[in-house]
Amino acid sequence: MIKTFLFKANFIPFNLCLLQMLCTTMLCISLESYALAILAYDRLIAICFPLRYNSFNTLPIMLCIVVLTWVYNLGRLAYSTVIMTRLSFCNSVRVFSYFCDYAPVFRLACNDYTLQASVASAFSMVNLMGPFTFIILSYVSILITVFRMKSVSSRMKALATCIEHLVLVAIFYLPLFSIFLMGLYVRSIDPDQRVLSLSLASCIPPCINSIVYSLKTKEIKTRALALVHRVKSSP
Repeated sequence: MIKTFLFKANFIPFNLCLLQMLCTTMLCISLESYALAILAYDRLIAICFPLRYNSFNTLPIMLCIVVLTWVYNLGRLAYSTVIMTRLSFCNSVRVFSYFCDYAPVFRLACNDYTLQASVASAFSMVNLMGPFTFIILSYVSILITVFRMKSVSSRMKALATCIEHLVLVAIFYLPLFSIFLMGLYVRSIDPDQRVLSLSLASCIPPCINSIVYSLKTKEIKTRALALVHRVKSSP
C-alpha cells in the first residue's frame, strides 16, 4: 500500500503478482475470516458450556482446528492461483485494486475465464458465508443461554466478553460483503469504491486486533485512562 499510494510505483511482474495474490488473499482475508469463526467457537463453549470448557478447548483440539484451517486455505488458494496461469493477457493489464486481487486480475484475460469466475464465486461464498453463518448461529445460542440466566449481572458479564469479537466481526465482514458479493454479480461497481472497501477490510482488522483485545487487560485499561486524564488536565 505504501509503495502504491505514496510512491506511485504500481508495476509488478506477473509471477510476483500471482505470489502476492496467494499470500495477501490468504493472510488478509481467508485466515481472518476463519480466525473470527474460531473465536466465536471459543465464546460459544465458554458461555454455553462453561463446565466443559477445559474439555472442549484443549491444546490438541485447538491445534487441530488451526492446522486444518491453514491446510484447507493453502490448498484452496494454491489451486485458485495455479489455474490463473491458463489465462492470457493481451490487452489491458491494469488491475483495479491496490494489490493483485483475484477477480480484477482474471477479468483482464483475453481468453475464456469461466473456470476462474466459478472458482472465485464458489470460494467467496464458502469462505465468507461459511464462517459468518457459524458466527451468527454461535451468537444465537449465546443469546439464548444468556437470557436464561437469572442474574442481570451475569448476563452483562457474559455479553461483555463478546463485545471485542463482535466489533471485529462487523469491521471485517461489512466491507467484504459489499465488495465481493457485489463485485462478482454486479458489473457496474465503482472501481474506487471496491479498492476502498477491500483496503479497509484487509488492513483495519489486523491493525486494531491488538488494541481491541488489549483493552480487556485491567493494567492496560488503567494506564490508558490515566493517560487520558493526564492529557485533559495538562495546560
